[in-house]
Amino acid sequence: MHRFLLSLLCFVTVAAAQSISIEEFEPKSTLRVPEHKPTRAKFPFIDVHNHQRDVTPDRLKQLIEDMDSLNMGILINSPVNGGSGKWVANAVTAMKAHSATRFAVMTNIDTSNLDAPDYSQRAAAQLETDIKAGAIGLKVWKQFGTTLSDSQGRIKVDDPRFDAVWAVCAKYGIPVLIHTADPWGLFQPMDKNNERWLELKIQTRRNQSGQTNYTWEQLIAEQHNLFTRHPQTTFINAHMGWLANNLDRLAELLDRLPNVYVEIGAITSDLGRQPRAAKRFFTKYQDRVLFGKDAYNVVEYHTYFRLLETDDEYFDPIRKYHGIWKLYGLDLSDDVLKKLYYKNALRIFPGLSSAGFP
Repeated sequence: MHRFLLSLLCFVTVAAAQSISIEEFEPKSTLRVPEHKPTRAKFPFIDVHNHQRDVTPDRLKQLIEDMDSLNMGILINSPVNGGSGKWVANAVTAMKAHSATRFAVMTNIDTSNLDAPDYSQRAAAQLETDIKAGAIGLKVWKQFGTTLSDSQGRIKVDDPRFDAVWAVCAKYGIPVLIHTADPWGLFQPMDKNNERWLELKIQTRRNQSGQTNYTWEQLIAEQHNLFTRHPQTTFINAHMGWLANNLDRLAELLDRLPNVYVEIGAITSDLGRQPRAAKRFFTKYQDRVLFGKDAYNVVEYHTYFRLLETDDEYFDPIRKYHGIWKLYGLDLSDDVLKKLYYKNALRIFPGLSSAGFP
């Protein structure tokens, strides 16, 4: 009887092990290589892509403590989608009162009453008011080109009614941080060849295949047309324009359009699987890349530091579902790191304090 129960237990255990899902699969690597796990950036950095809803004194006090622990010199706060006008003025007042040099604020485009004949002039005027209230940049969310619509349907990324907005940005020298689309794989069929399969399974709302009347290629073409039509406006292509998996194509864009920069939020998995190519890209375009994180999580910054600063091999990504592979460090030079971390941001954002940066 005892032997029977033991055999039954072994059978159940084996059966359970054979039925685990890919979501549950968490293998422990047997590889033994040198590890470096920095929790603080080698140089002070400026996060140009950050979202903080709460700007109360208690929250700002905690943010400063977090920033000091990470060696973050300046946090540039982008409002939650729809933040302009009163939100910007209040955020600037609160954050500057808490620290005149450690915080800065961006604004959004007012997209209300898009069908109104005076919309273009009104949106441009609101942006100008926000800049005068202290906004140092404009954040464009990904609803531009996707869910944003008027009475005629989807509004394209390069819709000319926003030309007056881009002109105001050029006039005041404030950059536009623009997020268009999502990774290419999220627009493709959820099949065995899609490397984003796990993300599509876990994050079903992100599945664009068969649910939209536009393609990834269409959205990106509209974005690049926008950049081309407004050469006097500085654009920061968020998430490296979802081209971190195709650095040659991204290089062509930067070579063609000197008004375009990129930031590295949420694409560590793409950079970390091609460390040699990524290092060459960062070195060649060291004047065009900025540090951005997007989703705020103190511990996740550590993976960015490890990716950028070390030559570590085969370490875990921040989110497994962004790609079922490991990361390798880029081991960037100090000169490249300084430009990525703070020099480029100080150059293109107006009014940032250089105090505390080497």
